[in-house]
Amino acid sequence: MSDRFDVVIAGAGPAGAQCARDLAARDYDVLVLETEPEAEFPRQSNKSTAGTFPSMMAAFGVPDDVVMQFTDSVVLESPNDFYVRDQPGAVLEFAEFKRWLVADGRERGAEYRFDSRATAPIEEDGSVVGVRYDGSEEVYADVVIDATGPAAPLAKALDVCDLKRENQAIGIEWELEGIDVDAPGYADLHGAMMLRLDHDVAPGGYSWIFHTGGDTAKVGLCYIQNDRHREHAEEGMTIDGYLDRWLESDPRFADATRIEGKVHRGSAHIQLPDELSTDGFMAIGDTVPTIDPLWGEGIHKGMKSGRAAAATADRCLTPAEPDTSAANMSIYDDLWHDRVAPRVRSRLLMTELLYLASNDRYDRLMRDLRSTGNDTLARINAGDRGAFRKLLHASDVSLLGRFAKERFLEGSSRWGGD
Repeated sequence: MSDRFDVVIAGAGPAGAQCARDLAARDYDVLVLETEPEAEFPRQSNKSTAGTFPSMMAAFGVPDDVVMQFTDSVVLESPNDFYVRDQPGAVLEFAEFKRWLVADGRERGAEYRFDSRATAPIEEDGSVVGVRYDGSEEVYADVVIDATGPAAPLAKALDVCDLKRENQAIGIEWELEGIDVDAPGYADLHGAMMLRLDHDVAPGGYSWIFHTGGDTAKVGLCYIQNDRHREHAEEGMTIDGYLDRWLESDPRFADATRIEGKVHRGSAHIQLPDELSTDGFMAIGDTVPTIDPLWGEGIHKGMKSGRAAAATADRCLTPAEPDTSAANMSIYDDLWHDRVAPRVRSRLLMTELLYLASNDRYDRLMRDLRSTGNDTLARINAGDRGAFRKLLHASDVSLLGRFAKERFLEGSSRWGGD
């Protein structure tokens, strides 16, 4: 047991790397195990559109060097309309961002072992005391953290999370050049992050154009392969097929070309977390999962979950007699629900209702947003059901009835609470 640390983190994504940064800054001995080889990092895990906001940049000291484009607005599109909201933001170069997190963590004292795949937790007397990796290798720690995302080898083995296939969202994105970002009939996308609600483009999901400067942008789509997707999908169409068709049919892409090697694929789960921690263990980032259910933003929430886990580990390890019992580790659960993903049940409910709507209803939604003011969207994003109800009409009764029937047939009680 000579190979021992205060904290071992599996996964060097934004959540894991941020947790390591915070803990190393507090002088803890931290080890991060990362599956990918360092020379290729993060080729396999370079999967995020990486749109974020000033609050994240400021809270975590992210340098401008990893920003592809600072943006001024968020645009929502429907098949025949759009809504523009002034909202400063930033589109990150995700690979550079991840490499910066690792480098900064190392400067603070964290140790990284690349090409090291975590496979199972090591348990003694019902408590997690270490991690088995690369087959027979072992490392021990007072606190173990799973930040591996949907793979979740440690969390699954401990029954801390149960990521269900029917809640898995898949996405694809290309970086393009030659885009007309101010095409007639569309919103001006200079310095904008645009999200499009259109079942013809992304059945049961959404697509996006994130301007990255000049005539370049990140362009992609995602959806959950559930009943909502199947209702609108065309038989035999793949996610690549939907993106290809959008690129061929939308006039903004008439002269666009794909930038070689700049394709990103990823997946995440959109569901309530089961558990978040147990004796000597926490799950963070997309392992939980933590991604925003409405618009898919995961970086800020992942970073906040990493920070909450670091604060919890600090609290548990500070006393002369450290206490990493499940009861003490549950501080993380409280922080997660209070600061990382407040009102998550409400946001999941709004998400299901949103993707149940038709394309015609999306057009009306754009008009509703213009008439209700900018604060409505902000309140909806915060999980405010009252703000969401302001967008409902008498004609939505059948939509709400269908939603209620589906929830009843599923026997789901997940919308209780907030």
